[in-house]
Amino acid sequence: MDKHGAFREHNHCRFSVWSPESNAMMLHLVAPKDRVIAMQKDADGYFRATVKDLGPDVCYYYRPEGGAAYPDPASFAQPQGVHGPSMVVDHHTFSWSDQDWKGIEPGDMVIYEIHVGTYTPSGTFEAIIERLDELADLGVNTLELMPVAAFPGERNWGYDGVYPFAVQQSYGGPQGLKRLVNACHSRGMAVLLDVVYNHLGPEGNYLHRFGPYFNERYRTPWGPAINYDGAWSDGVREFFAENIIYWFRYFHIDGLRLDAIHAIIDTRADSFWNYALRKVRLLERRAGRRHYLMAESDSNDPRVVAPAEQCGLGFDALWLDDFHHALFTLIQPDRHYLYEDFGATSQLAKAFNEGFVHSGEFVKARKRRHGVSSAGIPGNRFIAFIQNHDLVGNMTQGERLSVQVDRKKLKLAAAALLLSPYIPLLFMGEEYGESHPFLFFTSYSDPGLIQAVRDGRAADFAAIFRGETQPDPQDETTFLRSKPAGYQHAVPPQQDLREWYKLLLKLRKQLPALQCFDKQYIRAEPLPGQGLQVYRTEPGKTSHLLALFNFGEAPIAYTFGNMPVCWEPVCCNDGNAAFLQAYRTRDLISIPAHTVVALHASEPG
Repeated sequence: MDKHGAFREHNHCRFSVWSPESNAMMLHLVAPKDRVIAMQKDADGYFRATVKDLGPDVCYYYRPEGGAAYPDPASFAQPQGVHGPSMVVDHHTFSWSDQDWKGIEPGDMVIYEIHVGTYTPSGTFEAIIERLDELADLGVNTLELMPVAAFPGERNWGYDGVYPFAVQQSYGGPQGLKRLVNACHSRGMAVLLDVVYNHLGPEGNYLHRFGPYFNERYRTPWGPAINYDGAWSDGVREFFAENIIYWFRYFHIDGLRLDAIHAIIDTRADSFWNYALRKVRLLERRAGRRHYLMAESDSNDPRVVAPAEQCGLGFDALWLDDFHHALFTLIQPDRHYLYEDFGATSQLAKAFNEGFVHSGEFVKARKRRHGVSSAGIPGNRFIAFIQNHDLVGNMTQGERLSVQVDRKKLKLAAAALLLSPYIPLLFMGEEYGESHPFLFFTSYSDPGLIQAVRDGRAADFAAIFRGETQPDPQDETTFLRSKPAGYQHAVPPQQDLREWYKLLLKLRKQLPALQCFDKQYIRAEPLPGQGLQVYRTEPGKTSHLLALFNFGEAPIAYTFGNMPVCWEPVCCNDGNAAFLQAYRTRDLISIPAHTVVALHASEPG
């Protein structure tokens, strides 16, 4: 039985809230009729009350010790904003039509990251449904939604959410999210949801009024740390573990992306992640399908994806920042200073071959050694990207790669990603070269907080970007500028880039060599100059893929030598690819600057 929240059952509603150090708790119903009800406390610190004959649209507060009124920490909806009353949601009234949906394995996923509020002009779940066929045509089969937990105002990235169980009302609330997930499943598309368990936002955060949800011994860059290992942490762990199950059970979400797990400190022998994973596995057995946990971590630690029985955290996949950094510094050398420890083709080769580039080496940016080798971890345990919300939004002007480099380099970067042995993630608009920025934006109501965010962002950017600053995050114009123009306004260059992505995604689906994630069947090696050779095959060795990259300004001479003579070109980003025919009559070809050519052989080499 769910321990947190308000659940309607037939003609009555069951309310439950955890507040272990409170002596009394009052349930204050404010709509449709105002009344106050005393709640009963159990031995585990949960206050409960069951109220009969409650109609629809019930809104309520809790009053610890009978004092001030606060929203439910496990509120399912905040229709009047983060400071208003919570609303009862009946999760059993939605008519799902995805009973036959069995999900998608991570290795088969092509992930498309979306910010709900900016992706469409109206910024709603409903509006995204209208774009699903367009994404399916591209080759996308998995949506990843940036956080949708209720946050202050109507404009926010979502990482400052304050009600982990409530779906942002301006996006369409809980019913809107369910309709989107149902529509995705009907089209054979999975849905991942970004969730934040390392901190809560500052405005509208009342959890501390109910119990020791935060741990003063630790700090995060964004505020007080969640209390996963201190006094009363059993209830805190239960709260967030139940939130994981909540998304799977009531919204049919296929997987969660856990934000910055390196900022979660948990010294207990039975970690929070292992505890939560056991609950997920139990749900999977009951539901008959998998639910995935995917992590963002800055630690370069392979234990994140190691099984729990091997003392790992048990995550199904891990974001691979090193792949981006190694590639970005070759594609955009003018901004090499952003990633001073990267910039060599040998590092990109290592990213292809192993995953982590930093696996114990001294890292200047950290002033210490960093990471452990991930050489033995299959590629389908990593998620790679060339753009995402952080990488774009944390540029000074929110500039996408499409306004930093030309189309040929965009195609070069896309090929590196989509021919890699990793799960690919695209950021909304990337596939057609969206030129509108994606900036950091907020809509707080606290003047002090607004100024603190402005000052903090300005100081950070001045230090990183040599004095440059970002537009005011509180200004609504910053938010409006971050809405993509959209592919419906595509011009020929955008159409050409989209067709390139579509071709590469088609190759991933068709060629067995691109469906093998075992690292022993991939070999990436630097070429003279700034070149890279990537060879991939599969256990049967009937499919061979050879990708030749030139990231430099000068042509590279390449010799095929003893390789099979049956290579056939499958893609090339050079508008004049006549040079490819040269290899048919001689072993030597010259690869132009900023060019990639991929060739396939379908017989044993």
